[in-house]
Amino acid sequence: YDTITPAAILRNVFENPGWYTPYTPYQAEIAQGRLESLLNFQTVVKDLTAMDVANASLLDEATAAAEGMALAHRVCPRKDAKVFLADRTAFPQTLELLAARAEPLGLVLRIVDIASAEIGPDVFGVLLQSPDANGLVRDLSAIIARVHEAKALAVVASDLLACALITPPGEMGADVVVGGGQRLGVPLGYGGPHAAYLATK
Repeated sequence: YDTITPAAILRNVFENPGWYTPYTPYQAEIAQGRLESLLNFQTVVKDLTAMDVANASLLDEATAAAEGMALAHRVCPRKDAKVFLADRTAFPQTLELLAARAEPLGLVLRIVDIASAEIGPDVFGVLLQSPDANGLVRDLSAIIARVHEAKALAVVASDLLACALITPPGEMGADVVVGGGQRLGVPLGYGGPHAAYLATK
């Protein structure tokens, strides 16, 4: 998405030497400003998604969704469940990366219409997207309740700026929320790099 970074943010954050030092991030003398900016990122993500904790950060939304799938598999109480359902309205690049990551983990990815799909005992998690690839914003509460009834976990991919206006996934019962951070003002970069987020309970 194209973005406009306000001049106040450019001058007071990105161009402010208080946020960085000559030290590289690999040295023990990591800049206090860098640590503070990471904490700010995590706090904003946590607040916008209505989740308890957030990371800082992942590569892109598709990678974050794959990490959400792996997290759901690790913490699902049914260790024999190997199927992950992904709603067909998720972004195509996310679906492709989920398929690539599922195979070496020994997981089965099924792309379904989640509104009518059966969530069987072999399912450990479900990926939902709102706003989805068609731009549709949905109340996912009923679907997430069905996922929980099946003793599976709900991973929701969502846009951070949309979360400022719509009901955040955490308030709909999501277990994990993922998405891209490029919408926070990172300019277009021919595919990257930018940041993504993963937030959970």
